[in-house]
Amino acid sequence: MNFAATLRIALLALRINKLRSALTMLGIIIGVAAVIVMIAVGNGAQARVEDQIRSLGSNIIMVLSGSMTSGGARGGSGSQPTITEDDAYALNREIDEIQAAAPSLRGSGQVVLGNTNWSTVFYGTSPEYLQVRDWAVIEGRGFEQAEINGAGKVALIGQTVAQNLFGETSPVDQVVRVNKVPLTIIGVLDRKGQNMMGQDQDDILLMPISTARKRVLGASRFAAGRSVGSIMVKVKDGADMAAAEARMRELLRQRHRLQNGQDDDFYVRNLSEILQAQEASSKVMSLLLAAVASVSLLVGGIGIMNIMLVSVTERTREIGLRMAVGARARDILTQFLVEAVTLSLIGGAIGILLGVGGATAIAEFAGWRTELSGGSIVLAAGFAGAIGVFFGYYPARKASRLLPIEALRYE
Repeated sequence: MNFAATLRIALLALRINKLRSALTMLGIIIGVAAVIVMIAVGNGAQARVEDQIRSLGSNIIMVLSGSMTSGGARGGSGSQPTITEDDAYALNREIDEIQAAAPSLRGSGQVVLGNTNWSTVFYGTSPEYLQVRDWAVIEGRGFEQAEINGAGKVALIGQTVAQNLFGETSPVDQVVRVNKVPLTIIGVLDRKGQNMMGQDQDDILLMPISTARKRVLGASRFAAGRSVGSIMVKVKDGADMAAAEARMRELLRQRHRLQNGQDDDFYVRNLSEILQAQEASSKVMSLLLAAVASVSLLVGGIGIMNIMLVSVTERTREIGLRMAVGARARDILTQFLVEAVTLSLIGGAIGILLGVGGATAIAEFAGWRTELSGGSIVLAAGFAGAIGVFFGYYPARKASRLLPIEALRYE
């Protein structure tokens, strides 16, 4: 018996029991759809983490000021200004693994444009900040060294600030006020989106660090001297992050004259490691979601085996008749195996359609990011076919081993 005839007989047998066939396929349909949806959700979560890593910049290490103790109460990181602009320049100058280091001062306040205002976060920093963050200026220009040295009254703004203050009008060369200090907008930053904490990175205003210190911060503890709140460091591609971090710590301890046994008066945070750990966690979660969804495929396979065993029992006389007129054991085996695989593949095809639709619906209505991949669809379809072969083989083998005489006598 050729394959075409076997397939035709299998489809006829499935069509005779439409409801039973549909219910049998239901487990496979749900399983395949669940696998596709879960993988799409997991891939979306992983892609979001990767976007956050790219938006932060690659190979980033953050140095924060230390803490202070007052009346027995210990402050958090940054409560005591212990790092300076000179530390940043020393890191840039003396450690080969470092590509750029940018000191920064942070503040917040109202940005005023005529009768319009917007509350935002501002940073006083150096030109290296954009290089560290891989942040492009899409309109206008960046800071010049003369503006850093001379506390120039200039600023760069993010997309959120630009949209809320200027709408569709170009912000370049417009004058805004921050803490009553007039600043000329010289550039607009490219869009970054949210960070891993859900904060809008585009809601920002950058100004020269000397401007923030001398003109804007006022009575802040960072206003005097050369203290800064943080230093953001970008390590060169291919350089050893751990070695760079160790050398940074050693250099800062030397500059701060810390003796052996003394605790660091600063904090070092490897942001890339934190985000990579989060990315690894999202990968594990994606695998767990896919594994849980695969259980329903196994349940569907058990359903196929059960129904095929019932089918073998119901068609025992038919099997005996086929053997009596010349059908070989392998023909019977092939026939029932093709029926099982056909059930599984039809259910898999319907499951793929439902899975793609479900992933699209989740992205549309729930607002979750999902990413469909051809690999997950092929995997689900292949798994469905394998389930049909695995769980259909035993009933098919049982049918092929029936003795013709006993099969014909079966009532």
